[in-house]
Amino acid sequence: MGEASVLVAESDVTKPGGIAKILVTEKIELLCADTFETALEILKRGSIHVLVVDANLSGGPRVGLFRELVEQGEPEAAIFVANEPAGDELERVSSTIVEFVRRPVDADQLRFAVRKALAFALRKAEAPPPSALSPGEIIGSSSLMKAVHNLIQRAAPGSATILIRGESGTGKELVAREIHRRSSRSRERFQKIDCTSFPETLLESELFGYERGAFTGAVGRKKGRIEQADGGTLFLDEIGDVSLPLQSKLLRLLQQREFERVGGNETLNIDVRFVAATHRDLDTMVKQGMFREDLFYRLNVIPLWLPPLRARRDDIDQLAHHFCGALAKSNGRPSMVLDPAAVAALRAHRWPGNVRQLENFIERLVVLSDGPNITAEDVKRQLSQQEVQFSTESVSSAHCKATQDPAGPMGTLDLKVRAAERKAILETLEGARGSRTKAARLLGISRATLYNKLREHELLTRDSRDDRPRPK
Repeated sequence: MGEASVLVAESDVTKPGGIAKILVTEKIELLCADTFETALEILKRGSIHVLVVDANLSGGPRVGLFRELVEQGEPEAAIFVANEPAGDELERVSSTIVEFVRRPVDADQLRFAVRKALAFALRKAEAPPPSALSPGEIIGSSSLMKAVHNLIQRAAPGSATILIRGESGTGKELVAREIHRRSSRSRERFQKIDCTSFPETLLESELFGYERGAFTGAVGRKKGRIEQADGGTLFLDEIGDVSLPLQSKLLRLLQQREFERVGGNETLNIDVRFVAATHRDLDTMVKQGMFREDLFYRLNVIPLWLPPLRARRDDIDQLAHHFCGALAKSNGRPSMVLDPAAVAALRAHRWPGNVRQLENFIERLVVLSDGPNITAEDVKRQLSQQEVQFSTESVSSAHCKATQDPAGPMGTLDLKVRAAERKAILETLEGARGSRTKAARLLGISRATLYNKLREHELLTRDSRDDRPRPK
């Protein structure tokens, strides 16, 4: 699983049959902590994908300790191991909670839970950060966005399936939430599932749920996202990435509003409004046999196209000022403003990552600019560093070797690129007050990627390295 990292917090990591001993054979980076304080210290370094906590860990009470570790350490996913589940109290701990594992621990169940959590966590680590836009804040008064607003207003009150299409970063989830907010189902649940966040084998069980014994690790019945959305709206994000076998099951669901849980025989009926989204060219995929034509027509009852930001440059002014105000406030710099020349510089850029890229870029300006005025020079400087960052990501391993040999044909250029990257990372970390989670978001990369960059540039301190207790 590559750079997958798991932190096990249990009082005795050498105990036969313990969590660490079970997981030591997995292909993961396994870190261990025998106290609450040690676990929290490791978590705050920002490189942990999955946290596994034994309820008997010394240093705090059962769920209270678990909650504190999750909320302060911010792992991508977490697993709680205890004799008895804590019920609703456990579910309220954090949205990162993935599994509960009962003692005595079944080794296969624990491994399955960790693998599932890692699949979720590794996808989540690469996912874009939540937007500063709130529900109802679909900003834009250009003619293209007026058409979007008009279609939302017309379609939202009904029950017809809606397919939102557009490039990545155009705000498809925001539109889906606005459709739910304006519908008669607004008091019921809006349930989202990102179809790229799970491997195919896990996506089916996540959607449809499963019965006890359906597969290794299925120790009880679990409701899927479809059941959880009953009476409300189910948002199928990146529907274009679903495999053909699963497309067949989704077709039946949309046609008949019925399904079976994985490993079950009982047919369940469901009352759900479907909204789907994709950045892929479904028309071409249908022609190539990569997407079912009948499913496409079922999804595309009401098509809603979101324009790229480059096609509605008139909205950049409004978006930029909104993001500047909202992100300055959330970063503790409420007096930050954009100069007119800075806005003009933003309008001149193409923004291939669309609104999401603009939002992340303005947060970087807010954090790193001296202020209180963000100038055109600030914009140009950060755009230049951003281009260097993208250039660095595309440097091949051969180029990296040339970096170590300045006499090589690409040595001088690569040295300058790496020096600029190192400077950008240091400045961003300083602006983020040492928070790697925030720094990664500002740089537009995952925490795992940032951790690798820090290690590559030798910016990790000695106590950040892997000199932590491990199972023997």
